[in-house]
Amino acid sequence: MTPGARVQAAIEILDLVIDAARANGAPADRLISDWFRTRRFAGSKDRRAVRELAYRAIRACGEIPESGRAAMLRLAIGDADLVALFDGSAHAPAPVVEGEPVAEPGLAPRWLVERFAASDVAEADAMALLDRAPLDIRVNTLRNERFDLPEAGERSIAAHGWRYPPETRIEQAEAYLQGAIEVQDTGSQLTCEAVAALPGETIIDLCAGAGGKTLALAAAMDNRGTLLACDTDRARLSRLAPRAARAGATEIETILLDPGKEVQALQRYADAADAVLVDAPCSGTGTWRRNPEARWRLTEAQLSRYVATQSRLLDVAAKLVRPGGRLVFVTCSLLDEEGANQARDFLARHGGWRAVVPELPAGTVRGAGLRLSPWHDGTDGFFVARFERL
Repeated sequence: MTPGARVQAAIEILDLVIDAARANGAPADRLISDWFRTRRFAGSKDRRAVRELAYRAIRACGEIPESGRAAMLRLAIGDADLVALFDGSAHAPAPVVEGEPVAEPGLAPRWLVERFAASDVAEADAMALLDRAPLDIRVNTLRNERFDLPEAGERSIAAHGWRYPPETRIEQAEAYLQGAIEVQDTGSQLTCEAVAALPGETIIDLCAGAGGKTLALAAAMDNRGTLLACDTDRARLSRLAPRAARAGATEIETILLDPGKEVQALQRYADAADAVLVDAPCSGTGTWRRNPEARWRLTEAQLSRYVATQSRLLDVAAKLVRPGGRLVFVTCSLLDEEGANQARDFLARHGGWRAVVPELPAGTVRGAGLRLSPWHDGTDGFFVARFERL
């Protein structure tokens, strides 16, 4: 592909991403993969270049752009070499016309910027959410075999964490193929450390999803005790079994839950769990480094639904924890309504609990918990609170 053709390809992909964001369709990475699947003429260098152009344009736009071309023109501002590729030659974009739409720059749609400000997140700091994220891994202590870690990594602040450049192809490493390492953001690893899981305990991961945090808990428990991985999403939960087999996590029980009927399904564990992790569904505002188009998808109505779900799940979890046990609440969000306010409201609803701020090597105190962020801690954005039942 010529340089101009790569720009035009990125514009076509951006049109698909924008349409999907408006219709809550497929994520950008899937759209890009599907686009190239039907265009075998594009080589590996072409795919990388087009993908990079598309993501750079996504990160450059605050409000959702009018079109892929408008997004690419925002990226082209101040870049004479990129503007020159709009020359109308074969497979290249048409020349720039004075006055045509150009996407607005910024962090996010205006209403979201206001929510960040209300949560004491400065827009200048939050722009770090649009940087590329590093590749973080967790060394799986369940695998006793020794494997060489990929080169170019360095220890992270997580107990078993390492950090690599974003472009590292970790899936090709022998250590990954043998289950000796797992891809997991440093912040995510730290939220698991806040659970302080011990061998022999009964631990419930109430919103396990595909099981990334469940596997970290299994390693902390050294495959001893009772570990439940629960979720309402059958497809996501089904991914845990092969991951657990690869990781050597042998003591995980999966439970598919019906929304609204979690208490009944887990009745035998009422007042019995040493710890419950509520990694609740949320806006994902802390993960924009990995999914920058997600900020175009979120609506105020969706945010309200997430907040209501989080509150309900905390109430469910409270029924499962034994006296003296602990409840750890996590969201990958930087908004107070999904973090500090939820923690405050939980304590107001439930007597006989206290908040203990987790002792982690990163984060800043926010209400009854900790906030992790890319600009302060170099992690994805998280809120984590730990409650103990008296």
